[in-house]
Amino acid sequence: MANKRFLAFIIFILGAALGWYIFNGQMAGSHPFKLGLDLSGGTQLVYRADLSAIPDADASDSMEALRDTIERRVNLFGVAEPIVQTQKAGAFAGEPEERLLIELPGVTDTQRAIALIGETPVLEFRMLKEDAEIPENASTSTIAAAFEDASITGKHLESAQLQFQGGPGMANEPVVVLNFNTEGAEIFERMTRENVGRYFGIFLDGQPISVPVIREAIPGGTAVISGGFAPDEAKGLARNLNYGALPVPIELISTQTVAGTLGEEAVRDGIFAGLVGVGAVALFMLLWYRLPGLIASLALLVYIIVTLALFQVIPVTLTAAGIAAFILSIGMAVDANVLIFERMREELASGKSTHDAIQEGFARAWLSIRDSNISSMITAVILFWFGTSLIKGFALVFGLGVLVSMLTAISVSRTFLLALGMNAKGSFSKFLFGSGTRV
Repeated sequence: MANKRFLAFIIFILGAALGWYIFNGQMAGSHPFKLGLDLSGGTQLVYRADLSAIPDADASDSMEALRDTIERRVNLFGVAEPIVQTQKAGAFAGEPEERLLIELPGVTDTQRAIALIGETPVLEFRMLKEDAEIPENASTSTIAAAFEDASITGKHLESAQLQFQGGPGMANEPVVVLNFNTEGAEIFERMTRENVGRYFGIFLDGQPISVPVIREAIPGGTAVISGGFAPDEAKGLARNLNYGALPVPIELISTQTVAGTLGEEAVRDGIFAGLVGVGAVALFMLLWYRLPGLIASLALLVYIIVTLALFQVIPVTLTAAGIAAFILSIGMAVDANVLIFERMREELASGKSTHDAIQEGFARAWLSIRDSNISSMITAVILFWFGTSLIKGFALVFGLGVLVSMLTAISVSRTFLLALGMNAKGSFSKFLFGSGTRV
């Protein structure tokens, strides 16, 4: 019994210390929660990806590369916690299309948000078709039609550097030296080795900037772009390519700006709703389940503290939907306690002592608690796997709540109840451990 009381004391001290750490961090602003776009304000951009020139088998990899490239580019500008993710839209309404969703918290200027993404160049290396000639004085689309689909794109690019090249008595010409990653280097070497004597085009944003002839295999994963650039143009091109040459073209299709005042109101209302919810649940548990209800309220407090700590450690981006899921989970956090307490009351009614009733009540309720929480976790996983960003936030918070509530109900509540040391069969003990109007 002494061990149970010591463990309960340790849980209480750790919970109090963790709660103070979270509260003090919020007051001082040193450990703020990570808020989503709808709470902190910012801009959401939705782009449509053009995968017409990409084989179906490579579509998924191209979208992953696009997401990584845009995320790397946005991070260069110091935007706090940007969210960049891909999604498939229109599956139930016409032709499905791949989209890129970008959320920039704290950026409420739409034009600045678009500028953060910028006109990132689409880099392509394309072989001239067999028996085709490079048309002169033709439109860009006509020239592009004379070339095969891209063999190498921006996803194969590792870095770009500005250099100056020139021979004796010749002015140094600014060029951009491209360094490919391992996959790109292998493709480039194979492409040049198997196509000696053929022309290939270097396209940037669909515009051919250089159409050299392959004279020999080029190993090492290095290529040179020379197109009569001015030094500033070559420098800008190298910079933009380093920021991220896109593997596929993208088109901006929608923008949305969320004001920070809306976020402040949502946070304030969410906190108020949470406090009311906690108070109502604790009051009901105390009035209906008496002493076990008090223990459940303490366990609920531990649940809230642990969950908030996880929000900071993971970290979890809190959205309005996430706050709603957290408030919902507060009510669900005590459902395991309700099952346990009802089993305890049945054991007490059969004549067992409070200690035996507690042990037996937890043992009998465990299977129902396990099955209930597994079904909730399955729901959370499905929502997170198939949902959009808003639904994903709800699912993540809800899933964490289910896991932590099961821990607090099974471990914390049980430890606190056993630490009371009551092992009586009297009417007063039965009253304390009864429920509602029953003893």
